[in-house]
Amino acid sequence: MEIKTLTAGLSVSPQITQADLQTIKDNGFRSVICNRPDGEGADQPTFEELAEAARSLGLETAYIPIVAGKVADEDAATFGDALRDLPGPVLAYCRTGTRSATLWSLAQAETLSVADILTTTKAAGYDMGGVVRRITNGGKTPTDRADASYDTVIVGAGAAGIAVAASLRSRSPDMEIAIIDPADIHYYQPGWTMVGGGIFDAQDTARTMGSLIPKGVHWLKSAVAAFEPKEDVVILDGCRVVKYKRLIVCPGIKLDWHKVEGLVETLGKNGVTSNYRYDLAPYTWELVQNMKRGRAIFTQPPMPIKCAGAPQKAMYLSGDAWFRRGVLNDIDIQFNNAGGVLFGVKDYVPALEEYVKKYGASLNFFHNLVAVDGEAKKAWFDVAKPDTPVERVEMEFDMMHVCPPQTAPDFIRVSPLADAAGWVDVDQATLRHKTFENIWSLGDVMNAPNAKTAAAARIQAPIVAENIMADIGGRAPVAQYNGYGSCPLTVERGKIVLAEFGYGGTILPSFPKALIEGTKPSRLAWILKEWMLPPIYWKGMLKGREWMAKPEKVVVKS
Repeated sequence: MEIKTLTAGLSVSPQITQADLQTIKDNGFRSVICNRPDGEGADQPTFEELAEAARSLGLETAYIPIVAGKVADEDAATFGDALRDLPGPVLAYCRTGTRSATLWSLAQAETLSVADILTTTKAAGYDMGGVVRRITNGGKTPTDRADASYDTVIVGAGAAGIAVAASLRSRSPDMEIAIIDPADIHYYQPGWTMVGGGIFDAQDTARTMGSLIPKGVHWLKSAVAAFEPKEDVVILDGCRVVKYKRLIVCPGIKLDWHKVEGLVETLGKNGVTSNYRYDLAPYTWELVQNMKRGRAIFTQPPMPIKCAGAPQKAMYLSGDAWFRRGVLNDIDIQFNNAGGVLFGVKDYVPALEEYVKKYGASLNFFHNLVAVDGEAKKAWFDVAKPDTPVERVEMEFDMMHVCPPQTAPDFIRVSPLADAAGWVDVDQATLRHKTFENIWSLGDVMNAPNAKTAAAARIQAPIVAENIMADIGGRAPVAQYNGYGSCPLTVERGKIVLAEFGYGGTILPSFPKALIEGTKPSRLAWILKEWMLPPIYWKGMLKGREWMAKPEKVVVKS
């Protein structure tokens, strides 16, 4: 007997026998639900036989028999009533446990999110993909089929989504394209570091979503609940069904603030801030301006994260502001990084280390933020140095800039599109899904080993567009991605170390050394970041103007 826990109140298992009942009771269960019809298998006891043996042990029972593959809506309702009425915890069983897990999934559809249900059942070893539409429909069987159908559907209207929509429109003006995103506002997130450094105003990094969706592209203002790639279908919240010929998946990355105990409760007050949120970046600058002495902690979680340089950018710009005001000597800067290096591409590290020295910052590697008490001004870090037991350390602070842990969005992690780690599984050169040939992905959500930056998405968008057009024409992929990403490291106000690199840390500069030497701080790189990149983003990338983003062609080997 293999018992699999779904919740504190319910576990499921394959077929049980009378001999298992004592173990079931010893494990703390108080009730048993049978979901397997009598006589389904030659070796199964009848429900009455089990029920009689269960009663003798003080266990309550219920019989809700389900024919394999035929879970009716009323069956799920009956199962939900039984869970509510029977003393718990409850063990439900059928031949394999799948019917019991399905009943629970449908019964919980109105109280739990689709992602929570799929995560729970997947962890127990059960795939609920076959009933995902019913889960999104509140546990009820949908009466409709596809609500809409398009040539290409794009999930996500961030930098990657709008850019690839615009690139496709420029190549095929008659293509029927839909972009799915529930957000009202689109943000230029690379600007938030500059907001936190007092250079940009927050409102200049935001535009209404409707003003940016390319002309002729349908905007479906909704959230995606699930995917059915074998049916070429995306399911929206409310169980609306959208069919596609080709799908592009680029919903970005999830900032998992709740993963740090106490963080959500103290964000935006008690000296705790983050440039990773639009509403908090101005608070960063407020704290920097007001700080005259004390300790400032800057944190970086385990990879992957978007814009891996952003945590230290906040440190450099803050240190520069304190240096200019003459208070730096009275401020203890601590950079607590869950990783073991300052920056992943070694060529840029020497220049960055010079600024670490200038600001007197202490580099604490293998320090991962796990908890914070804002009112007490204390934070706790798990220190996991190689070949050393994990040690939890406490640090006091006056100001703390937090970079949150990050994962793939929940609805991606539980989908058939995801790899074992939860990211969309693509070929790193063509950005085409490894399993489903009419699906592509770009931006932060896919699993190619590149830096997750807007600059990467700028290069990826025309590559995906080119390869989709080739696919429409019956050809193999014609463009390939070399892993390009860019991280303009703002080491002081007026100078930037312009890190540009591809797969394996290969340096991929966009400018001649005589113009911008990427491994050294540059005034021209700062001008690029402050004055040129925002209009390139708004008026170029999001409009399908692929300035300095011409796709690299696939090399055909003879």
